[in-house]
Amino acid sequence: MSNYSEVIGFIKNQFDNKAFIPLHEPRFVGNEKKYVVDTIDSTFVSSVGAYVDKFEVMMSSISGTNKSIAVVNGTSALQVALRLAGVNAGDEVITQALTFIATVNAIIYNGAAPIFIDVDIDTMGLSPKSVEAFLEEFGEMRDGICYNRKTNKKIAACMPMHTFGFPVHLHELLKVCNKWNIPLVEDAAEAIGSEYHLKPIGSFGKLGVFSFNGNKIVTSGGGGAIVTNDVELGIKAKHLTTTAKVPHPYEYVHDEIGYNFRMPNLNAALACAQLEQLPSFIDSKRTLAQEYDSFFNSKGINFRTELPNTKANYWLMCAELGNKLERELFLKETNENGVMTRPIWQLIFKSPLYSGFQKDEQINAMYLEDRIVNIPSSVR
Repeated sequence: MSNYSEVIGFIKNQFDNKAFIPLHEPRFVGNEKKYVVDTIDSTFVSSVGAYVDKFEVMMSSISGTNKSIAVVNGTSALQVALRLAGVNAGDEVITQALTFIATVNAIIYNGAAPIFIDVDIDTMGLSPKSVEAFLEEFGEMRDGICYNRKTNKKIAACMPMHTFGFPVHLHELLKVCNKWNIPLVEDAAEAIGSEYHLKPIGSFGKLGVFSFNGNKIVTSGGGGAIVTNDVELGIKAKHLTTTAKVPHPYEYVHDEIGYNFRMPNLNAALACAQLEQLPSFIDSKRTLAQEYDSFFNSKGINFRTELPNTKANYWLMCAELGNKLERELFLKETNENGVMTRPIWQLIFKSPLYSGFQKDEQINAMYLEDRIVNIPSSVR
């Protein structure tokens, strides 16, 4: 008998005992077909269209920000957001190694270098205390700009990632960033609908970024968004992501190096229909999280739940096993029995691509890497 047969049975029961339970599948039960067909009928299927405009209005409302810019995916959104925050070639960006690779790739796309700082155990996201400790040791202010004494490079931004939709300790992190005059860019790719002290995630930093990949709570197939409360910065973001083309009735004039990162109207139509259902989707996921929490605690397994003064969207739900051996056994047995589970990401600095960058001791990140497993989390 499997060590985790009860777990497997419970998870399958939550999803109508299907033969195979995916980790997170999209759910299309609203206006998706209607809006997509409307887009096709209109012939505006590319980057200009009513649904792109509607999507941007909806995202500003959901994120509690003044400006939202639709882009082709979350990685591109991160790349442009960092540039807008002032990250240039040769600079450095503080971030976490416990993240999806896109967070760090976006830094490299700007010619900058990551500094890997540890996460907090409770949030699984960037630790304000660890950032502060690093800056106390290596930070140096020169004419109001923070530099790294070890590398003599400018620390141009701090980019936390709200892991699986659980908010980082934003008030504490903002306090540290403000002290050292480092702009905060929120990688909120996984955190749409999450809140911190009753305020939407994505609205705390200079800019925030969301993803609408096929495995997210709401999807546009492929897509992303940059959000900001700085209207001028938002206008700049729109300009850069539409090839930096100067408005003109017929001439092609581009005033700086831009990007063809526009979200097609076809994708925006799908996104709008999905965003209409975001509240009900999150309610469904939060109900599932409560059921998981009760069950796993009865089995002596820690199920990750939101912290006080936060609201998590529970994008990917997490079980915390006792050690790496237990984690491996859990992964093996669940996947062999038709329940898709995945380990948390391998720490980015373990990749040969990113092994040479500066990092702290990563004690918490390594602890979590050995223990956290994602379990089926789809909207039901």
